[in-house]
This record gives sequence, C-alpha cells and structure tokens, in this order.
Amino acid sequence: MSTLTELSQAVEKGRAKLVKALVPQALEAGTSPKAILEEGLLSGMNAVGEQFKTGVMFVPQVLMAAKAMNAGMELLKPHLSGESAGFKGRACLGTVKGDLHDIGKNLVRMMFEGQGIEVIDLGVDVAPEAFVQTAIEKDCQIIACSALLTTSMPSMGAVVEAAKAAGIRDKVKIMVGGAPVTDRFCTDIGADAYTPDAATAATVAAGFLA
Repeated sequence: MSTLTELSQAVEKGRAKLVKALVPQALEAGTSPKAILEEGLLSGMNAVGEQFKTGVMFVPQVLMAAKAMNAGMELLKPHLSGESAGFKGRACLGTVKGDLHDIGKNLVRMMFEGQGIEVIDLGVDVAPEAFVQTAIEKDCQIIACSALLTTSMPSMGAVVEAAKAAGIRDKVKIMVGGAPVTDRFCTDIGADAYTPDAATAATVAAGFLA
C-alpha cells in the first residue's frame, strides 16, 4: 500500500498518531506536499464526508477524523506555498444571532476545511452585520449561516439584507443550514443554497468556488 493510501485511511479512521508519523515519512520520500494534501489528507476527509452523508459514520467519528486531518495539516503547512496549498477560497461561518448551538456549525467547518476552503469561524450568536463585515474585511466568497432554532431563522434573512445594504450581495454566496431550515425558506429569503447536512454543504461550497 502506498504511503498516501495509508495516510488517507489513517485520516478516515481518525488515527492522529499514525497521520503524524506518515506525513514526515511521505515528505522524506520526496512526495510533493500538494499530493500529500490532496491524495492523503483531503482524500481521507472526503471519504469521511461521504460516509457521514449516507449514515455510515456518525459525529464522534467525524470529529476524530477531523482531528487526525488537522494534525497532518499542522506538519504539512510549513511545506505548502500558497500556490500548492489546494486553497479554493474563503468562507465565514457562524451560528446566527439568538442561537447558541455549534455542533452543526463545527461539522460544516471541518467539512469545508476538508475541501481546501479556508474558514473564518465567527462562533455563535453572530449578528448579521458581523457576517457581512467579516466577508468584506477578509475577502470571503461565501457566508455560511447555521440555525437550530426556528426563532433564530429570521436572522438568516437579515444576513441577506445586510449583504445587499453593504453592496456585496453579488460578490458572495450565502449558504444556510440547520435542522429547521428548508429549501423553501432559503428561496424565500433570497439565499443561494440550502443543504441538509455538512458534507453536502462542503460539496456545494467547493462548487461555488470552482
């Protein structure tokens, strides 16, 4: 088995220690950092995303895999130039105002990072203006909003309106998600995409940035 295949499987199984051993090994063998990133770390995380989507894997396993991927990324970062970092774009992410739930948001962040998207995580209870301000300052192509309470859903509409008011609505894609959110709601508030789970959100986001 090649080191990259082994690395991909180690990420998938959440084996951070093994990942930490394999990344330097691959570098010493002359494998390019880009290949280690794409065919090792990201490939493993993509497999996790697929299994999570189909209900084969659950949140604790996804968290373990993300931890393993991040351990590999820490070792790989110094060897990646911006050009080869597999950087697709930048997204700001948060749970909207009035809502303090963060498990879904954290999963989306991990899946986004697994797709090579840089994420600025604004945390929970985020005001609409904060999403827009961050998108402007950090040059984000995507604003991703999460909500778990029906009472906090109107804040998502406020994010869309704030983006219009700031004159950046045509420059950013606004994504919404969370248990009570629907496709219909997404259309009603004028957002760009609703996805039912974190893995699909990452695939859609990567599509926007392609």
